[in-house]
Amino acid sequence: MKQKWLIPATQGLGFKLAQGQVVRVSDVEGEQVADFVAYRADDTSERLDPSVTMDALHAISVKPGDLIYSNKYRPLLTVMADTVGRHDLINSACRPEMYEVLYNKQNHASCYQNLNKALDAFHIPAPDQHYPFNLFMNTVIEPSGQISVEKPLSKQGDYIELRAEMDLIAAISACPCEESTCNGYKCTSIKVEIM
Repeated sequence: MKQKWLIPATQGLGFKLAQGQVVRVSDVEGEQVADFVAYRADDTSERLDPSVTMDALHAISVKPGDLIYSNKYRPLLTVMADTVGRHDLINSACRPEMYEVLYNKQNHASCYQNLNKALDAFHIPAPDQHYPFNLFMNTVIEPSGQISVEKPLSKQGDYIELRAEMDLIAAISACPCEESTCNGYKCTSIKVEIM
């Protein structure tokens, strides 16, 4: 049976993904980042690792056919389809302290908290920080080394599909940052479907 959810703007979702299942994550209105994390279901010490993925792929971006690796250098997911072609593997999840430092805002909703809450239902303890695969996030690295997060390239209905290479527990946060171009200054919902 096909499962689907709509993650309201600024909130999160946790779910199980069996080996071989494909999850489609869609940007409902466009220009909305979705922080994605995944853990091996039977050993949560193994998790999605963006830096290992970049090391194994020799790239800072992914395309259909590419593998997303775990911290133990094993294939966790395969990119099956992608209508956007621009996602982020270098930024950690936003957290309340970030909003204090960058925007002088206290107790702001964050992907860190959303992911913790979503994973708590599966008894996965909160890590010191989440290092997600940031779907639809448009990070630009200049030749000078300067980094900027620009408006996502995703349009209404754009999606990425990921196939689980082992049984996983995953979580997604519809990023609550409306203070910058990260989500086009407006937070919207994310659709999740297990195909």
